[in-house]
Amino acid sequence: MRARNESLMKTLYLDCFAGISGDMTVGALIDVGLDPRLLEHELDKLHLPGYRLEVARVDKRGLQATQFKVILTDSGQEHLADHPSEPEHEHDHDTHHHHAHEHEDDAIQPHQHTEIAHEHRSLTDILNLIARSDLSDSVKDRASRIFRRLGEAEAGIHGVPVDEVHFHEVGAVDAIVDIVSSVIGIEQLGIQRIVASPLHLGTGFVRMSHGLYPIPAPATALLTAGVPVYTTEAKGELVTPTGAAIVTTLADSFGPMPAQRILKVGYGAGSKDRDFPNVLRAYLGISDEQPSLAVRAPRDPHPEQHQTPETASGYHTGRAIVIEANIDDMNPQFYEALLDQLLAAGALDVVLLPVQMKKQRPGTLLQVIADPASVDALLQILFRESTTIGARSYEVIRYMLQREVRTVQTTYGAVRVKVARLGNDTVNQAPEYEDCRLLSLQHGVPIKVIYAAALGALES
Repeated sequence: MRARNESLMKTLYLDCFAGISGDMTVGALIDVGLDPRLLEHELDKLHLPGYRLEVARVDKRGLQATQFKVILTDSGQEHLADHPSEPEHEHDHDTHHHHAHEHEDDAIQPHQHTEIAHEHRSLTDILNLIARSDLSDSVKDRASRIFRRLGEAEAGIHGVPVDEVHFHEVGAVDAIVDIVSSVIGIEQLGIQRIVASPLHLGTGFVRMSHGLYPIPAPATALLTAGVPVYTTEAKGELVTPTGAAIVTTLADSFGPMPAQRILKVGYGAGSKDRDFPNVLRAYLGISDEQPSLAVRAPRDPHPEQHQTPETASGYHTGRAIVIEANIDDMNPQFYEALLDQLLAAGALDVVLLPVQMKKQRPGTLLQVIADPASVDALLQILFRESTTIGARSYEVIRYMLQREVRTVQTTYGAVRVKVARLGNDTVNQAPEYEDCRLLSLQHGVPIKVIYAAALGALES
């Protein structure tokens, strides 16, 4: 019998009752144990100039919370990074950075980067910056996936290819630091699973360069498609595009808090004062079961596919490892939990194939496709959660079409559609099943009707 604690998972539950933004996420992680000095040391590996950090304790309606700020340095002048992370727009972000300082006590000595970069950064520039950094591979991968989701949302809004998305320099520095800091915090705290509550979006309007737009902002609306959200009479933008990109990329599921033993509760402060505590509440705990009644978060198993291939072939190539194990003595009910954990740990794909084994026994060939850096973590899960006593692996080459995710509006609601391209030719278009399923349940119509409506909207 294996020890019970072998199946325990360090879990982070994000209670988004006041929304979520990038700075609130980092503040909450610091409040549950992320060392600000260690964070600063890791951020130095990004080699990003033009900012310094401030971390302070503030009071939010009687709650003590950690406020995280990115202070931009510009020719000796300093100002808060309160511009948006969206290209060519100005947001009045309620939960993002603001000029008001609230009960600040410096928790760390500000670390200053003095060089200022160019006026704009493209999504490709940002991804290259992350790729060239000295950060760990897992931090690079997660941060890049978050930025690709943010870039895809912007591309969908403005009707341009994702490679042409550009971010204002101020917003880019702010978003880079918030996003990379969030991922560093997840890694440094040893968090294995993230669950988030339904997202409180807020109400009202947000000002952009083209005028007033309803909340949620267009990018936030696209990023939160397929996850549970709600609104109340609370005014203002509670979920920012950066916050939406972080939580929808990193969270394994959305729903009520899973059963867990709480280790620490932390609060990440937003900059505005409201009628309720403007904080992101984070529960860091230990759990040994999957959350019930939860909605799975969107997955992006092949993030490199979102960029235009550099070769004339019209498709991407990349290395991967295939892990295989033959199993003939396991309760078939256990496969669901096994596959869930493998996918949550970074498996690119998991396949079960029927095989005939020795002594004429029917068995199952478990085949896991993985990034080479994930092999050890996946083998640990395979040996703990299955009955196999051995596995094998071999290297393969993946051939992948370029893809993008577009969001279309149907008479039933918004649906994300995956579009695959071979060179300049569109070769496949597939509506997102989860979006179609939710709309089918809401409107009482067959999924195939939603599916057809999405394809029709895409072609119109």
